[in-house]
Amino acid sequence: MFPSLPASDLARAESWYRQYLGIEPTDRTEDGSLLYEVGGTAFLVYASQYAGTNQATAAALAVTDFDTAISELRARGVVFEDYDFGDEFRTVDGIATSPDGSKAAWFKDSEGNTLGVGTDPRR
Repeated sequence: MFPSLPASDLARAESWYRQYLGIEPTDRTEDGSLLYEVGGTAFLVYASQYAGTNQATAAALAVTDFDTAISELRARGVVFEDYDFGDEFRTVDGIATSPDGSKAAWFKDSEGNTLGVGTDPRR
């Protein structure tokens, strides 16, 4: 499986992924959908009138050096979301830190999709 992210404007989405994540499509489908590959994982950005309506994390980037990744994303202009669900879950300056010390952060792409970044949960 691979993530499929909706976009109401594919050209805008392509520009956003280039500017903020520094990635280019590896291919395009016949209908104009954009195929990307990051860290050996493929994902699709496709045209949809429902872009940005999902309020949950649509996809997450697994990184080995969280602090460096966050710094690089911020330098590119990525703005991280703040969440406050009381004592159970809260971000500080866009970063959530779990009791075991692992960290995660979330941001929105140009189409309103929520993307996450954190350490690989399999490690």
